Amino acid sequence: MPTPRTPAPGTENHRIDPATRPALRSVPMLQPSIQQLSYLVAVADESTFSEAAATLGVSTSALSQGLAELERRVGLELFVREGRRQVLRDESAEVLAYARRVVADTRDLTRWVGELRGGRAGRLRIGMIDAAAVEHFPDQLRTFRRANSEVELMLSVAPSGELLDRLLRGELDLAVVVEPDELPSEVECSPLIEEDVVVVPPEGSTVGPVKGWGPWVLFPTGSHTRALIERELRSRGARVDVVAESHQPEVLREMARLGVGWTVLPEVQAHRPQDGRQRVRPAGRQQGQRGGRSSSVEEQSRVVLTRRRLVVARLRARSPHGAADRFVALLEG
Repeated sequence: MPTPRTPAPGTENHRIDPATRPALRSVPMLQPSIQQLSYLVAVADESTFSEAAATLGVSTSALSQGLAELERRVGLELFVREGRRQVLRDESAEVLAYARRVVADTRDLTRWVGELRGGRAGRLRIGMIDAAAVEHFPDQLRTFRRANSEVELMLSVAPSGELLDRLLRGELDLAVVVEPDELPSEVECSPLIEEDVVVVPPEGSTVGPVKGWGPWVLFPTGSHTRALIERELRSRGARVDVVAESHQPEVLREMARLGVGWTVLPEVQAHRPQDGRQRVRPAGRQQGQRGGRSSSVEEQSRVVLTRRRLVVARLRARSPHGAADRFVALLEG
């Protein structure tokens, strides 16, 4: 014989009154389909079942069957026969109002999803190195933002290695970076531009024989541009004694001006603004071509050390993203 269960302490006098049990049960949810609700809206808006069926692109028998199933699911007779016609009962008004709300909201959702898939809504997460964001592609960023006000544009400016890591983690939709020596197999790249990387001596110095170059203030170890610079310096026989590092080109430029050491910078970032005037980007730049050159004494003292290529990187296995596709087209154009 089973042992009687002992009530938990403090619950001996808390018994559920059987009369209250129905109130504690969940009310079954009605399950009309969106298609059935759209049938009801169409019948209310058209003069006959035939016209409603034609509007929906279904047969009259399919419409009648769908409405009969809707009546079964809501548990109400929605129509009353008047002669040879069936018309909505007065009691159907609340069901019809609900159907209109659901059908309208569903159309809005369908339109939004279409805009999202087509890149006219949603979020676009872009990563760029500083030169790309500030010097090379600010006009493309501005143009995209103005033409796609419904797209939430999120821009991250960081070194190339960090941006590629974030792309691999799925935190970015695309990244404009310096082309690395080795590209992760999950990533594909398209070339955008090539630019000169120049030697910048301390202020008052000139670029003489290679044996006189240095010491150096450079981008940090691990930077794609740093790898290019070191490789080219060593190939020319220069000593690479690094006394300071920074990711910020303006810091490197200022340290060179103060005589801390020599530096190497992309040409577009090597020009120091004078008297608070904004730096002018080289004119006439095209993909794979050098920008225009100035004839200032400061620029004539520089030597082109190497060139670097900027690419746009995206994951090979990616979902369709219309906004990203359009932005890449702007960059490539």
